[in-house]
Amino acid sequence: MKKTLTLLPAIILLLTGSCNSGKSQQDTEILWDNYGVPHIYAPDAAQMYYAYGKAQMHSHSNLILKLYAQARGKSAAFFGRDYLESDKLINLFRINEKAEDCYKNMGGEYKSYLDAFVRGINDYASENPGSIPDDYKKILPVTASDVMAHIIRVLCIEFLAMDDIYAVKRLTEAGSNAMAISPVRSESGNAILVSNPHLPWSDFFTWYEAHLVSDDFIVYGVSLAGMPSVIIAFNEYLGWTHTVNTIDASDRYELELKDGGYILDDNIVQFNKKTASIEILEKNGSVTTEEFDFRYSEHGPVVAEKGDKAWAVRIAGLENGRIFEQYHKMGKAKNLAEFEEAMKMLQNPMFNVVYADRDGNILYLFNGNVPVRKSGDFSFWNGTINGTSSDMIWKEYHTYESLPKVINPASGFLQNCNDPPWNCTWPAVLKPGDFPPYMAPVRMGLRPQRAVNLIKDHEKLSFGDMVDIKLNTGMESADRFLDDLLKAAEGSSDKRVTDAAAVLKKWDRKTDPGSRGAVLFAEWWDNRGNLAEIPWSNEEPVSTPRGIKDPGKAVEILAQAAENVIKKYGSADVSIGEIFRLRINGYDFPSNGGPEYYGVLRAMYYAGDSDGRMRTVAGDTYYAVTEFGRKVRSLVLLSYGNSSQPGSKHYGDQLQMMSEKKMRPALFYREDVEKSIEKREVISVGKK
Repeated sequence: MKKTLTLLPAIILLLTGSCNSGKSQQDTEILWDNYGVPHIYAPDAAQMYYAYGKAQMHSHSNLILKLYAQARGKSAAFFGRDYLESDKLINLFRINEKAEDCYKNMGGEYKSYLDAFVRGINDYASENPGSIPDDYKKILPVTASDVMAHIIRVLCIEFLAMDDIYAVKRLTEAGSNAMAISPVRSESGNAILVSNPHLPWSDFFTWYEAHLVSDDFIVYGVSLAGMPSVIIAFNEYLGWTHTVNTIDASDRYELELKDGGYILDDNIVQFNKKTASIEILEKNGSVTTEEFDFRYSEHGPVVAEKGDKAWAVRIAGLENGRIFEQYHKMGKAKNLAEFEEAMKMLQNPMFNVVYADRDGNILYLFNGNVPVRKSGDFSFWNGTINGTSSDMIWKEYHTYESLPKVINPASGFLQNCNDPPWNCTWPAVLKPGDFPPYMAPVRMGLRPQRAVNLIKDHEKLSFGDMVDIKLNTGMESADRFLDDLLKAAEGSSDKRVTDAAAVLKKWDRKTDPGSRGAVLFAEWWDNRGNLAEIPWSNEEPVSTPRGIKDPGKAVEILAQAAENVIKKYGSADVSIGEIFRLRINGYDFPSNGGPEYYGVLRAMYYAGDSDGRMRTVAGDTYYAVTEFGRKVRSLVLLSYGNSSQPGSKHYGDQLQMMSEKKMRPALFYREDVEKSIEKREVISVGKK
């Protein structure tokens, strides 16, 4: 009887087909859940990627086709002169030529997967002509080179090199939070991973949530729209997430022009040249063609010229053609050794990696194509480089083994919130002096400090604790400075100060919708100047800066901050939710969180709206808390929803949960998916 009872669960499992295996299937299924997430079950990987191409088009066809047009360097022909600069950039960096080379050199197995993804995109378009506007149909058909060009453009040009190309920062920088705890610190004895990318809420930054299952591949996670592989994900055994790292893998060089060329090692070297013809759709409907001449030095493409100077940009990783293969292998890995083998390919030119698995391992990796340089520190290479010496032109990258990484620290936790690698755990185990001085800067902002401080003093943390940490909206800046500010305000006879202090005393030091005082404190913080008594130091990285060195000045700034807030919003105690809103596709809910420079883990960025309020334009996007026990479990949310198509009910349908600081279960097991199906779609093998 004992043996019979032991076998019964296994027999039931086989009879009900409740596992995720697709081995017995002849057809591919897409089970769309109630939040528009496709759960794809296919008999093999090629059919899985075919269905994934179809699914992405169903949810984001307009966006994806526009992105592919931009990746071709031909978007101005479809969308007008506003896209001309983008097309020039693609032509300048020869993105399409590189994409074609990457595709030609791709291994046969992975080429077949990419071809299947592209077929899915084109088949969806031909089968659903009414869902695609006529202006977008002109972009079809999509090719495999379009997809590769899109990957190269987004990762290498937009994420990695845009600051060097334009030598300016974006208004809202890409960022992220990532945390992992091992059994040492986990209440359940299981490793737990927190994934939390912060990006703009539109364009090529858009995440797409999906569940991909084939005969030997089961992964749940997100892709950037238009990309064929999941980028942040988990399977039954392990999971990983990314944050934007402090890598310097693109450099801008100042060239000295002479006699039609440039000076290199005391010689005059002639530029290589290229002419590109770009079509432009004019406002009157006509299409004109303009020619542009591009020049290339030994350093890289020339992005600007003025007088006797020119500036060229050199970007790492443009030649990486196996990134799709690497992510497939990451998703297929079942343990740390297999995952590291995939990571050693170093096909992604940037992004930190934070990892956790069912065996209890956790890992932090400062990933990317870090150039091997002969001299100079991070500050030097982050500036403009004198291009007259060939010694400054790097040609090799650091190996996987030489990059900063931490595996299973004694502390039992890892974090990265876009800070350099040195304080990825606490106490720190990485030492900047053990690496080349150009590897990464030495600094730590308030947001990563908050991550460390929310974890380090807890002996054990539960799954629920990690969810609470992920959703935490407190301000580290307030915890660090508010008590000193209130003390400085004591005894003031200025009514502006006493009224402001009364608001701040009642404030919960959070940025929840009902938090009153956060707007006032943020205004003070924005105008405080250099008031810290003790500046940040690497000797006390998670408790500095602190203290107020000029209390009188701090109180003056508080009085002015109160005036400013009253003038802008009518009251010094205006709540977060009254002003800051989550608005998409007709949805409108009070927001929570705030810009990361206040030390808020729930990083959110806002722009002015027509009614004088502020709407969210960037910040928390996809986030997940995943525990790797006997069965994997995960809570997730995709803030703006899993579709951007006009008329889709899933465009913005998760905003209310975001406003209420809720998350939903990731439906990883088929029996759970079957309970939440909105639509069942069967794709026959013969339809490929």
